[in-house]
Amino acid sequence: MATKPVDTQRVAIWEDFIDMFYAPSAVFRRREHGSVFIPLIVVTLLTGAIFYLNSGALSPLFDAEFDRQMAAAMRNNPKITPEVVENMRAVTSRIGQVGVFVFLPIAMLGVGVVTWAAGKLVDAAESFHTALVVAAYAFVPRVVEGVTNGLQALFLDPTQFNGRFRITFGPGRFLDPDTTSALLIAVVGRLDVFTLWITVLVAIGLSVTGRIPMSRAALVAAIVWLVGGLPTILQAIRAM
Repeated sequence: MATKPVDTQRVAIWEDFIDMFYAPSAVFRRREHGSVFIPLIVVTLLTGAIFYLNSGALSPLFDAEFDRQMAAAMRNNPKITPEVVENMRAVTSRIGQVGVFVFLPIAMLGVGVVTWAAGKLVDAAESFHTALVVAAYAFVPRVVEGVTNGLQALFLDPTQFNGRFRITFGPGRFLDPDTTSALLIAVVGRLDVFTLWITVLVAIGLSVTGRIPMSRAALVAAIVWLVGGLPTILQAIRAM
């Protein structure tokens, strides 16, 4: 007796963001032709709001990163005075509080573009639109990361926050940015739990929507992971 196909489109949108934690394949399967704006907006608003609420508690981390970058800039350019630095600090702080609302959706779209382009190398059937949908849903772990960062800011010694990788869950957490090569930190910083989690979700999504084996999808996800680390790596190289 033939079974009646399940109408997966009747699943509520809010359930997608719960299912991403234990059944991501089902989400990618039922939403591959859905709207990219729903996950993009939801993830951006939640992550941005959490980041804004955490900004005060995490200010020692932001100040340490800013001071280190400005110290390097002042060594290379004597025209940068302490007064200029303080003015830049104020501007950077204001931009930082709202910047996530701009840069996070750009990052999601960028991951989608790279996933789609790299998918062509392995004959993935995933469309450009679907690649963007996969990328947007794959960023759901960033919401959890924001929560864990806030909890760390509340319960850990703020003097430990002398670099942005010091609150990550990976080898970068254990490297002192004041004494360790910036290039090394930029590379190992990509090995944190949340970045790898997103990478795995990209692979799952591409395998499901691109109709390719997981082995080939994993290769594409590795390319996405490498490309995603290039901005930080290039910044570290320029600072050397």
